[in-house]
Amino acid sequence: MDLRSGFPPAPPLAVSRWFNTDTAISLDDLAGQVVVIEAFQMLCPGCVSHDLPQAQRIANSFAGEVTVLGLHTVFEHPDAMGPLSLEAFLHEYRIGFPVGVDTHDRPGGTPITMARYQLRGTPSLILIDRAGRVRLNGFGQVDDLAVGALLARLIDEPNEP
Repeated sequence: MDLRSGFPPAPPLAVSRWFNTDTAISLDDLAGQVVVIEAFQMLCPGCVSHDLPQAQRIANSFAGEVTVLGLHTVFEHPDAMGPLSLEAFLHEYRIGFPVGVDTHDRPGGTPITMARYQLRGTPSLILIDRAGRVRLNGFGQVDDLAVGALLARLIDEPNEP
């Protein structure tokens, strides 16, 4: 019996714009890869102090083994966190991995990807295995050692549905 079969498939991303990449990215493009998604807001203290640095450490430590994506999922103060501000933020904080802006279907509502993943807020860390299943949907700070251990397991798992 495969214990991994109980994990839900990762919903598609709804991104209106990408930063730090020349091409749009979809999870279909990343099939067969371990994917880390860091959902954040640039005005979120926990995102800035812990989770974005953690995501950058993951990108550096697991380069070539996992794909790290940022998801700027704004549900508070949208006027203060527009594309120009986000571009400057990513530059100043030296965020090098691709970052997508979560799409809204109605002003002031919950962003689409945030709703699809049932995120409770930011920061949120999502780990997706090679078969496209959500293996972690963590809200708040997730311990580095726990994330590293799970990533090591996911990297070693075969790509099986």
